[in-house]
Amino acid sequence: MRESPSRVGELTALTANVAAAGYPDAALRILWGAAMRCFWIDPGEQTRHALLDVSDSFRLPDDDPRKIAVDALVAPFDRGARILDRLRALAATTGRDPEVDRFLGSAAFQVGAFDLAAQFTAAAVPGFRSSGRLGLLARALSINAWSLTRLGDLAAATPVLAEAATFCRETGQPFMYGSAVAAQAEIAALRGDYEQAALLAADAERIGLSAGARPVLATAQLARGLIALGEGRFDDACSDLARIHDPRDPSYSPVLRAYFLTELAEAAVRAGQTEMLAALVRDLEPVAAITPSPALHIGMRYARAVLAKDSAEELFAAALGADLTGWPAERGRLHLAYGEWLRRQRRIVESRTQLRTARELFDALGFVAWSERARLELRSAGESSPNRDPDARERLTPHELSIAQLAAQGLTNREIGQRLYLSHRTVSTHLHRIFPKLGISSRGDLAAVLPAGPGTAV
Repeated sequence: MRESPSRVGELTALTANVAAAGYPDAALRILWGAAMRCFWIDPGEQTRHALLDVSDSFRLPDDDPRKIAVDALVAPFDRGARILDRLRALAATTGRDPEVDRFLGSAAFQVGAFDLAAQFTAAAVPGFRSSGRLGLLARALSINAWSLTRLGDLAAATPVLAEAATFCRETGQPFMYGSAVAAQAEIAALRGDYEQAALLAADAERIGLSAGARPVLATAQLARGLIALGEGRFDDACSDLARIHDPRDPSYSPVLRAYFLTELAEAAVRAGQTEMLAALVRDLEPVAAITPSPALHIGMRYARAVLAKDSAEELFAAALGADLTGWPAERGRLHLAYGEWLRRQRRIVESRTQLRTARELFDALGFVAWSERARLELRSAGESSPNRDPDARERLTPHELSIAQLAAQGLTNREIGQRLYLSHRTVSTHLHRIFPKLGISSRGDLAAVLPAGPGTAV
């Protein structure tokens, strides 16, 4: 069923009425439902402000996870600084209550702190799993995998997404199911499986259009833009990604447009559409001035650097000098762009260092097209750069990778089967096909070839 933006206003009024009648806990649950819809369907600024007024009337402590999450869903930019301060202060307290971790993970995702979102949601998953709360488990898995994908940890995200998609579908959550499918499309595009990425993006788009879920449509467009970037169709990539920034387009997301900027900046510069990019950067400058959102500022620093002329070197240095711990994909993009700029300035020796770093990062992440682009630039800079051999993860199908990753984490065949809706015998059959592909002979060797990254849900 398609959600209407007017539903947020109706729930806001209901929240106030239920609270006034003396039922604060029920009112808070209704408030949460209204706040979540602000992300998925965008009710407009007036409705957001009204919802914030009602939320503030509860006078919850600033460190209450429910308040942090509602503020992040309704006003991720206006209240971003306060939210991030609270999240960082609470990051050392994970694992005590899955509900708290889920609220904080949702908040972190909304403010573009994908590293924190992965950490909080990974902590929430075991509690929901052990208590059999499958609906909440599906949501935590989805946000975890979406965050890992945004960070570039495709190997960790892949098995989590497979499980998230299954549980979201089984528990009847079309918004979260669509987000999982869209993230799978993004991963396929980054890995160079463009045919599969296009099919998944189309599936996600159908779900998003049916439900009216803007973030699902935005992520589907991101995947299409990545396909076009990987195939060298830069004008198409620019058009696909620009839709996320157009308020008239169903793919417009006022939140995600701020966090998908790096990809559009790369496409726009390669397509020669720098004026369009400069206008978007100017549009986002007021937002960047009021929130320390990591994803937004990483994208803004990249965009400013690739747009610059006289100050490009200074801006690249500033972007690379920022804290990119846990953001290897963004670091790789910066090294690649800086290396390309240095080569154009005929500073060949310096360019090789940047391009070599980019190649190594993209090889490790499995970003096929970006690895190849770094290699081509290195060859143009006079340095031989042989084609890379596929790593262990690329020798497996996505389904096989999901099974192998779970086995590497120590799960039994029966436990893997329960997560992926397979019989334990089917899991065993898959593993016996997987071992020779990876050049190993037992499941005990899996952890060495398929290490799990931090922030991975188990």
